[in-house]
Amino acid sequence: QVQLVESGGGLVQPGESLRLSCAASRITFRIYTMGWYRQAPGKQRELVAAITSGGSTNYTDVVKGRFTISRENAKNTVYLQMSSLKPEDTAVYYCKADAPYGNLYYWGQGTQVTVAS
Repeated sequence: QVQLVESGGGLVQPGESLRLSCAASRITFRIYTMGWYRQAPGKQRELVAAITSGGSTNYTDVVKGRFTISRENAKNTVYLQMSSLKPEDTAVYYCKADAPYGNLYYWGQGTQVTVAS
């Protein structure tokens, strides 16, 4: 059974940093495009950042320059380094793995990030 397990969420003050991790199991991690999404209360889930198997990255505009996505294939893990956090970054953050073939993808269970003073 494929598992994506997120960790690293929590409560921080505006301007602080957090690093999220997503550990994958039972997939050939290195060939998957990995993404971080978030969903705030009352809003749709949105893409925050993604990284391809080749290491290409893309970010939603509101996090560019503040968030960095990276992957460590040897550990089957993708990271999201979040800096200069703002209250509007508050959401449940989800990890997603997209296979390079077919319509095959997996979601993690999510981790809560709350930015408040």
